[in-house]
Amino acid sequence: MEGQVSERVLCALDDIPDGSSKGFPAAPGGFLGLLAIRRGRQVWVYLNSCPHIGVPLDLVPDRFLDAKKQNILCSTHGARFRVEDGFCTSGPCYGESLEAVRAHVDAQGQVRVPEDAGL
Repeated sequence: MEGQVSERVLCALDDIPDGSSKGFPAAPGGFLGLLAIRRGRQVWVYLNSCPHIGVPLDLVPDRFLDAKKQNILCSTHGARFRVEDGFCTSGPCYGESLEAVRAHVDAQGQVRVPEDAGL
């Protein structure tokens, strides 16, 4: 169908603990991994790259949220980003945003992203 975007399954919704985060390596041929944050059936996905200098946000695998699990945190510089839109609210990249990846949960409970996410 014309205009249809090819998608791939990132993971099952249940693979991301509710209220938590999970990281994913770059797709084959890709350069950037992804991160996903889950709240109930809502999932936000971003490129795992701080807009300040492009480093991955997590020093420890799957730890993208601050202690209160309210904001995405860059472990290198301490920048904080809103979960809902990736906007940086403090730190060296204040006012910039994480690069969002379109994502949705399908009827089978699979988190789907565009085929080219992270390429």
